Amino acid sequence: MEEELELPDCHEGDQAFQRFDTTMTALLAVPKTTILRRQKAYRKKVDANPNRRGPKRKGEQSPVTPPFDN
Repeated sequence: MEEELELPDCHEGDQAFQRFDTTMTALLAVPKTTILRRQKAYRKKVDANPNRRGPKRKGEQSPVTPPFDN
């Protein structure tokens, strides 16, 4: 039969605030450059999947080029 999932521990009051504060401090300590680097690596990995569902991401956009003279 199906096994029941154990619920996570529920914390209230000061203990909940301490856990939240510790988590947010650790999260905000990560530099933005590290986050951007990880996102770029993840996107590269996802885009390499040939069986990806949904719309495909366009390639990197090139800088604006001047109009051609005809």
